[in-house]
Amino acid sequence: MRVHPARAEMARLYLADETEVVNALLPRARLSAAEAQATEALARDLVSRVRAQRKRGGLDAFLQEYALSTEEGVVLMCLAEALLRVPDTETQDKLIKD
Repeated sequence: MRVHPARAEMARLYLADETEVVNALLPRARLSAAEAQATEALARDLVSRVRAQRKRGGLDAFLQEYALSTEEGVVLMCLAEALLRVPDTETQDKLIKD
């Protein structure tokens, strides 16, 4: 069975020193001026379109009620981040219940 090169690289780096790996990858993560400009333009466009289509209530009301400046808001954000890392719905339900 042939292993994809990306998987082989991940396996090789599995227990590698994180600082060394990050320092080696940083040059590859830099955007050119044109890429940075295109990324910023896309982000601005997406935000503008979302704001234009937004309805008051729903998520806006939720975010007002549980702003990140409140303890509840921080807890909900931590829960949301944790849920992104849980692969199955049964475990997600247990995490929410907990």
